[in-house]
Formats: sequence, C-alpha cells, structure tokens
Amino acid sequence: MNIHSARRADLPAVRALLETERLPASDLDEQALDRFLILRDDSGISGVVGLELYGEVAFLRSLVVAQHGRGSGVGSALTQAAERLAAEFGVKDVYLLTQTAERFFAGRGYSKMDRGDAPKAIQGTTQFSGLCPSSAVLMMKQLR
Repeated sequence: MNIHSARRADLPAVRALLETERLPASDLDEQALDRFLILRDDSGISGVVGLELYGEVAFLRSLVVAQHGRGSGVGSALTQAAERLAAEFGVKDVYLLTQTAERFFAGRGYSKMDRGDAPKAIQGTTQFSGLCPSSAVLMMKQLR
C-alpha cells in the first residue's frame, strides 16, 4: 500500500470523503492537512487519517476508508502509518474519539478511557471540544 503525506491540492477530495462518511471536516484547512496521510488507488483517495501533535501526546483523527476499500487492511495500514509518524515526533500517547470504530481500535491496542481523564491538550482540540458529540468514546494507546 502506498501511503503518503497529503498535499494541499488533496483538500477537496479529503473533505469530500470525510463528509461522505459523516465525519467532521469543517475544521480541516490546508494547514491542518500537513499531518494527514492518504492512500490513493485507481479511483482516487481511498483512505485518510490525520494526526494533531501536542508535544508528547497526539490526537488521531479523521480515519476513513472509502466504501470500496473496506476490509482490505487500509484502515490498519493508515493507523500504523500515523502511529509511526507520531513516534517520529516523540509522541508517547495517541488519543482518538470514535462513535463507530471502538472495536476496530481496541483490536489495534487502544483502550477506552473516561473523557475527563484526557490531557488538557486533547480536551482543547476542536474535535474534542465541539465537533465530536459527547457520546463519542475516548480511546488511548501508549506508543512507548
């Protein structure tokens, strides 16, 4: 799988994929796209994941796989690539919010935790503080 950094020209396609799958995209701009990874296939962008870095913690966001790519390992590959990128930046713990993929992330080493226990940097993200509903599950994985 050829996963690479998103380019600013990818922004419309990334937003479209997120919106198609009912994931928040309103806060996504060219600057935020700098830490997004994408997977392309013959039909365009088939998978996306974003990473927000806050020192030793990071927020994994916007993991989405196009319908035609599901079940092929794209989600796992994108998650692993984002974790490797986070580790390169010295991140120790990766956090995420999910409403639909708790089982997927649990199978990749993420544990559910109370939202009130999230670090302040994570609580201050746009996703945490407003875009994701309060019913979204907070999960965390220690990288080292």
